[in-house]
Amino acid sequence: MVSLLLIILLVLLISRKRKRNAEQWAELEEQRRLARIAELQRLAELEEQRTQTLNAVTNANRGTDSEHELILSLLEYGIQAKAIFHDLYFRKPNGGYSQVDVVVATNVGIIVFEVKDYSGWIYGNGMDDMWTQVLAYGQEKHRFYNPIKQNFGHINTIKNTLKQFENIPFYSVIVFYGSNELENVYNIPHYVKLIDSSELTEVLDHILQTNPPAPYTDKWEVVSLFKQAVANGANEAIVNSHNERIHRRYAHRNISKYKYW
Repeated sequence: MVSLLLIILLVLLISRKRKRNAEQWAELEEQRRLARIAELQRLAELEEQRTQTLNAVTNANRGTDSEHELILSLLEYGIQAKAIFHDLYFRKPNGGYSQVDVVVATNVGIIVFEVKDYSGWIYGNGMDDMWTQVLAYGQEKHRFYNPIKQNFGHINTIKNTLKQFENIPFYSVIVFYGSNELENVYNIPHYVKLIDSSELTEVLDHILQTNPPAPYTDKWEVVSLFKQAVANGANEAIVNSHNERIHRRYAHRNISKYKYW
């Protein structure tokens, strides 16, 4: 009889313990569920804040994620939204357009950014027309237009639009995003900043703190030009015509799938 009571008592104790364990497990799962919901809400709020901040400069549907990251970094650095222009299309003398990723109008001159988003190893000579991206430990290669020459062309196009630009300094900054390594890049002109995105603050400090004020004659003229170039980028006919021209120009070459204009 005593043995039976002990067995019953033991069964009850085990049952209660299992019930407590189940309740504790359910409570832990609920805490985890609520934590996941809270984290998702936090991420959604951050994304909403990011979008609102970005919208002060550009439409989130324009450009690449890396271009957006650059804009947000510029804003975080302290550059005013009204001084940042994104996805600009400048008319060229031949009737075509030159597309520029980001332009910043500063007290010391115009900073023209070319944004590249690559993984793998990057090889290039600043004097060559084409550079190489190497993936899969050398098993895959892509050619792309030298971003130094590319941005040099952008700057020349912009300079030719206004008379006052003859006396305004221009700064060429090529920013690489992505998990890449500039493995063997050389012959970089002294007036070009070729950087990883993590070096942006250092480069901005150097440009803005070591150069004298630029001799603008009409800042409103400059702002109006850049605003019109941004508006051109919202014109579907202009963008499509530009893309078709670029495709015809490079279709016969082994060019990277990434943009090259």
